[in-house]
Amino acid sequence: MRRSGGPASPLLLRRSAFFLLLLPGVCPSTAGPTNEAPPKPSTSPGGATVAGSTTEPPPPSPLNRAISTPGPVEASSPPLTSSQTPPHVGSWPAPVTKVTELCVCDLLEDQCDINCCCDPVCTAADFSVFTACSVPVVTGDRHFCKQPEAHYSIDQSAQPPERIFQLVEKVNPSVFCLQTSNYKAGLSFQAPEIPTLQNFDRLLQEFDRGSFATGKDLVPEAESETLQEAGTNDTSRYKFKDLIQTTNGFLRLPAPLFSHCAHENPAGFLMTQAEKCNTAIKMDECSTLPELSMLFYSNFSILAVPNSSRTVNVTIQSLTIQTPEGLRTRLANADVVLLPVLNDQSCSNLVLEASYLITFTEAGEILGATISLVLGTVPISAAFLQQSFAIRFIQQDTQPVSFSGSPGYLVGLPIRAGFRSTGSGVIQSLNEGSQLTMMKSTTAQDCFRAEGSRTPVLFGYNMMSGCKVRITNSVDCTLLAPELLRVLKGQNFPDYVASFGDSLPQNGPDWVQISYNSTKLATCEIPVSFEMEVKWTKYGSLVNPQAKIESLTVIITTAALPKVNSGSESIVQILSSVSFVDISAPAQPGYKAWPTIEAHLPFDFFFPFV
Repeated sequence: MRRSGGPASPLLLRRSAFFLLLLPGVCPSTAGPTNEAPPKPSTSPGGATVAGSTTEPPPPSPLNRAISTPGPVEASSPPLTSSQTPPHVGSWPAPVTKVTELCVCDLLEDQCDINCCCDPVCTAADFSVFTACSVPVVTGDRHFCKQPEAHYSIDQSAQPPERIFQLVEKVNPSVFCLQTSNYKAGLSFQAPEIPTLQNFDRLLQEFDRGSFATGKDLVPEAESETLQEAGTNDTSRYKFKDLIQTTNGFLRLPAPLFSHCAHENPAGFLMTQAEKCNTAIKMDECSTLPELSMLFYSNFSILAVPNSSRTVNVTIQSLTIQTPEGLRTRLANADVVLLPVLNDQSCSNLVLEASYLITFTEAGEILGATISLVLGTVPISAAFLQQSFAIRFIQQDTQPVSFSGSPGYLVGLPIRAGFRSTGSGVIQSLNEGSQLTMMKSTTAQDCFRAEGSRTPVLFGYNMMSGCKVRITNSVDCTLLAPELLRVLKGQNFPDYVASFGDSLPQNGPDWVQISYNSTKLATCEIPVSFEMEVKWTKYGSLVNPQAKIESLTVIITTAALPKVNSGSESIVQILSSVSFVDISAPAQPGYKAWPTIEAHLPFDFFFPFV
C-alpha cells in the first residue's frame, strides 16, 4: 500500500512490487485529482428521478479499482465433482465492497424493508410511502483518500414522493489515508477450504478439537489436558475455581444449556451453585440412563487434594421419596440404593434433586462430601424431567451462615440481623429469610389471621403491606395496642442489623443498633403504621462502591380508637412498610496528608526593617 503525503520509502515500493506480482490485475496509480465528467441525471432502479447519478459506471480510477468486488480466495484443493462435494456445502459468497450494493438496513429477504431506501427489492410505489431514509449515507472503507458515498433521501415535495439517490466522491483529509490498495485479497477474510474426499482427513486432523469432535469425546480430552496443566502447578491444595477431581475424572454438577441439562459440566472449588434444567427421557430407557440414577451422583470418591491418592467418599446424607402429587417422605435409612424401575404407567426412583455439601479446610483440602437426594415418579407420557442441582461449601469448624454480599450488600438479598447479648457477639438465626421480616398481606386482610405470615426484608426493595382491624365498642385499647404491635413486629424482631453483607457476628463495630422513633402518649392509642427506614451509603472506591447500611429507624405511628356506637363496628387500616434511602455524599478528592510549604526565608529577608 502507498500513503499520500510524500514519496514512498524503498521498503514500501518493494512491498508494492511484490503485491503486483501476486495480483497482476490490480495496478497502482499516482496520487492526484482525476479528470472525470460531471454526473448526469438518470432514473434510479426504483423508478424515481436521480440527481447526480450516471447511467453508466464511472470511469476507472484507482479508488474504483481498489474497491471493486474481489472474488473469494481459491483453496488449494482440486476441482470438485458432484460425487465429491458434500450436499450441504455451497460456493462461498463474494464480499461486497461497492457502496451502491451495500445496504445495512436490508433485513427481510425478498421483501421491502420500511424506510430502507437502499433496499433493491423496494419499488417506486414503496418509496412513495416512506417518511425518511433510515440509513441516509452508505460509505465504504474510510481509510482511503477518496471514497464513494451513496446518499439516499426522500423528496416529500414530489407527488407522489420519490427517492433521490446520489453517488458522490468524498475526500479524506487525513495525512495517513490510503491512496491505492494493491492487495485485493486483504479487503475480505480468507475463504476457508471446502471439505472434499481428498482433503477431509487432513482437515479432520487439523480441526478435530473444535469442529468435528463430539461432546462426549471433548470431555475426556479436556479433563486430561486439565490434569496435565495441574501437574505443573501447585497440587497440594485446591484453589478457588479449581475443578474438583474424583476417581473417575471430575465432580460433575449438571447445568442448563438453554433449557436442557448439560450433565458433563464440572464443579469448581468454592463456587456455590444452584441450577434447574430439563432432561429428555424415553420411558423405555429410563432405567438405563445414568443421569436418572442416584449412583451417577454418589457412586464415586473425591480426591482430598488434586492429583493425590487420598480420597473422600460421597456419603448420602438424606434420601427423600416424592409422590406424583408432590408429597415427600424422608427415609429413615439413607444407605439403601434405589435404582430406576419401569412400570406399566410410570418410571420410579428417578433423581429429581441432588444437593452436595463439601467440607474443606483453610488449607484447601476437602475433608467430607455429602449429598441429599430426592427421588420421584414420572408418568410414562412425560417427555422431559425437570431436575434441580446444587452445591455448597462449608469450612471446617464454622457454621453455615449465608452472606448477603462481599462486603457490600447486593440488591435483592436479605438484610442480616440478630440480637446482642451481654458479653458475646451478635446471635443470628440460621434461616437468613427470618432474620429481619415484615408483615405479609393475606387475602383475608385480617391482621390477626395474618399473624405468622412474614416476608423477608430484601436490600434495595421498597415494600408495603397492610391489613384491617374491626373495632367494636367493647374493645379495650390497653389490650389491643400491644397485640397489634406484636403482629407488626413479629415474634423475634432483631436489635441489630449488619452494616455489610458479610459482617461477622463477633465484629461488634460492623453492626448497627435499630432505633425507634415513637412517643409515649398520656392516653392509649393503637399503632396504625410500622415503617422501617433504612439509610445506606456507597462505601469505598468509585470504581467498585459497596453498599453499607448506616442506620435503621423504626417509625411507629399511632392513632386513637374511633368512637363506635353500640351494635356497630369500625374498620381501621394498619400499614407496614420498608423504604431504602441513599444518603451517599458526592465524591471528593482526598489526600493522605495536606501539602505543606517547605520554603525557608533568607536570614536578612526583612533587612533593614528588622
